[in-house]
Amino acid sequence: MVKVKWSKESLEDLKNIAKFIALDSYYYAKVFVGKIVSTVEHLEYFPHVGRKVPELDDQNVREIIYKDYRIIYQVESDFIEILTVIHGSRLLKKNNFADI
Repeated sequence: MVKVKWSKESLEDLKNIAKFIALDSYYYAKVFVGKIVSTVEHLEYFPHVGRKVPELDDQNVREIIYKDYRIIYQVESDFIEILTVIHGSRLLKKNNFADI
């Protein structure tokens, strides 16, 4: 089992997703963010379950998909860091996450 860390950018992403969904429903914003967090928790046991991010040439930068969102993370030797949570329709750019 490895520890999961959230980058400052990824926490900001979650906050912005919650704000957007809360415009329609505070309840569903809370549920949606909870599901993303729950999805990420599985990475503690299966860190390589996600696919390699197609835009990057790095086997340690992977992603899992929840609904329309890409949860991009980096596998380190003793932890996983969530780098960003981005809507699948948005282009992934290096400035989406500062740690790579």
